[in-house]
Amino acid sequence: MKLPFSLFLALRYLKPKRTFLSIITLISVLGVMLGVTVLILVISVMTGFDRELRQKVIDFDAHILVTSETTLNNWRELTEKIRAIPRVVATAPYVQGPVIVEHDEQRLAPLIRGIDPEQEEKVVSLQKFVKWGTLDLTSDTTVLGVELARQLNVRVGDKVTVYSPGNLSIVLDRIKKLENATGEEEKKAIEELREVVLPKDLTVTGIFETGHYVHDSQYLLVPLFIGQELYGLGDALHGITVKTEDPYDVDEVKAQIEKFLEVPQSARTWIDMNHQIFEAIRLERNVMFFLLFFIVVVAAFGIMSTLITVTVQKRREIGIMKALGANIAQIVWVFLGQGMVVGFFGTLTGLGLGMALIRYRNEFSQWLANTLHIEIFPREVYQFSSIPAEVIPRDVTLICLSAFLICSIAALIPAYFAARLDPVRALRFE
Repeated sequence: MKLPFSLFLALRYLKPKRTFLSIITLISVLGVMLGVTVLILVISVMTGFDRELRQKVIDFDAHILVTSETTLNNWRELTEKIRAIPRVVATAPYVQGPVIVEHDEQRLAPLIRGIDPEQEEKVVSLQKFVKWGTLDLTSDTTVLGVELARQLNVRVGDKVTVYSPGNLSIVLDRIKKLENATGEEEKKAIEELREVVLPKDLTVTGIFETGHYVHDSQYLLVPLFIGQELYGLGDALHGITVKTEDPYDVDEVKAQIEKFLEVPQSARTWIDMNHQIFEAIRLERNVMFFLLFFIVVVAAFGIMSTLITVTVQKRREIGIMKALGANIAQIVWVFLGQGMVVGFFGTLTGLGLGMALIRYRNEFSQWLANTLHIEIFPREVYQFSSIPAEVIPRDVTLICLSAFLICSIAALIPAYFAARLDPVRALRFE
């Protein structure tokens, strides 16, 4: 195959000759490869992390929450008004708050979510998350998150004891009454206090797993009437969940809902409730891209230093080529071609290695944890049971093209000075 003059010489100069210059060239290729690999891996993981977090939130939480700083007493009337708003698909009542759960001498403080399963299923499809048992919330029953069940050592069919802080004020009133009571009044006050502080025993009918660590470790689903009873709400609620047609276009629906609300009632979208974490992820992704890109820049300086050394060693050859009639463009392409070939192969191998690491990211993480005892993605911190990743072709293309262009620009500087070499001065002492 007949190659152009400049490319033929560029490839000839790149042939390994077991010299220090060849080692520098290899290091330059490895530097570009490492930079591209790390960039693709980190950006894909950060993108996947953001996407998975949003999806987990949408899957388990409603698109809009209508709540009050106290309780919702007129929730039935308010529900009818919300359902009449265009683009509202469904609504469901809920009670949510902290409790103390006890089983097998283990005590934790998760959140209960009192729901009506029939209405809740129209807002959030909980049935698909149930891993063991069933979503049976018809009597004194509960469904736990998988991590919460593991911490409590609970299985389907076991009973858990739930203590609620919702009746704390009533307990204090009964204690004061007991302190001032005598005789029969004291016995009656003791019976009333026992009824108030008596915990609730619930049978575990199912265990769910969403893949989101916070949901799996902190939530205890109970029937709506159990939540109302634990918090002493009577017929009131803590809030109403709302599902819309498009979870990413909820601001207009929220504005319509707010027209029916009175202080201290409020409406919040799932984006509002998770705004800080989404912004933190976006900022971290941009900063990581900027910082890691310097790996490619450092590799480009390695290419530049290699070509500077080559141009010094090849002064005689450059002088001969110019004396034989080679123009500036041909000389430039000889050395620019070397840099472009190094950048191309570094980018190509980096792309291949990056995609391979993304494909086997969880296996690699597990190997590090088992072999070197290094936990690079702790579930408790990042709230996911596995490492998420999403490859965006546009991002990968941008990374590869940028790396290749930086390497080419780094090679252009010594190539240009080599082409400007005076052949007379180059050959004077030869």
